Amino acid sequence: MSTADHESRAVARWLLAVAALVFIMVVLGGVTRLTESGLSMTDWRPVTGWLPPMSEAAWEAELQKYRASPEYKQINTGMTVAEFKTIFWFEYSHRLLGRLIGLAFFVPFVIFLVRRKLEKPLALRLWVLFALGALQGFLGWFMVKSGLVDRPSVSQYRLALHLAMALLIYGAIIWTMLGLTRRADYGAGEAAIDPVRRRAWCLFGLVSVTVVAGAFVAGLDAGLYFNTFPLIDGRLVPQGYFDNEPVWRAPFEAIAAVQFNHRLIAVVTVVAVIIFWLAHRGRTLSRRSQNLSATTALMVLVQAGLGIATLLAYVPVWLGALHQAGALVLFTLCLMLVHSLRRADRA
Repeated sequence: MSTADHESRAVARWLLAVAALVFIMVVLGGVTRLTESGLSMTDWRPVTGWLPPMSEAAWEAELQKYRASPEYKQINTGMTVAEFKTIFWFEYSHRLLGRLIGLAFFVPFVIFLVRRKLEKPLALRLWVLFALGALQGFLGWFMVKSGLVDRPSVSQYRLALHLAMALLIYGAIIWTMLGLTRRADYGAGEAAIDPVRRRAWCLFGLVSVTVVAGAFVAGLDAGLYFNTFPLIDGRLVPQGYFDNEPVWRAPFEAIAAVQFNHRLIAVVTVVAVIIFWLAHRGRTLSRRSQNLSATTALMVLVQAGLGIATLLAYVPVWLGALHQAGALVLFTLCLMLVHSLRRADRA
């Protein structure tokens, strides 16, 4: 292995570690949402907020700030310090992990830059990723702030934006890492692979849209309603789908519409992934692409099963977290499938 290859793999291992932390961060964010813990910290101190309360007086001061929030006044009135600590630690862990990810990215990045181990295009891409990470921290507070004004929950729009940004950052890290460790499987002359790659991009888009649609379900607690499958309380399209004014906002604000849309997009995604696998399993794809296609098809069935089980069980925390983790695994596999179908002249 050449020195350049060795250095590329060192950078790739670092990016893989950062991606793993982001994966955990997204799942922990889901747990924070499922446990209704996200509004327990009512201020944002990006630099000085890494220490938790260190005394009973400090805990009482934190609880006093929480008592001014809509969530306390409308839902958790009378909460004790011990009860408050339970929800506080989830949100605190989520924010602390975000800071640790920033350090895990920035410190090795600076070391690689100083040692001149990064080519200019790669360094520029990594600077953009660092900027997106900083923006994600702001978006997290922007989301939390929406639940501290007059409603005891965050805006589903801001929650979806926060999750979409997390997917963008995570996907960009994975794609960059793969580019450092995997060469394109197809040569410049194999133009026949182009339509397959376009179809794979469509699958990736469907999976991404399904995951973001799930953020609207989480933001409205829509998973606690219509807990039947495949029909929704005996109907194909739920009653109350258009119960919103104006009507065009129903797909984003009406609980029946939000849950139905997530189900529908998920079903379309499952069918599309299975069709892709069946259509291309006998074609001259590389072994890596064939394996990824089959694994993605298996994972989409597992994820659908997790989604149905989560719904029927009225969204227990552990199952909801597993469903979110499954979404990220499926997202990763689809991205790897697309990457495996690159042509060498575009690598």
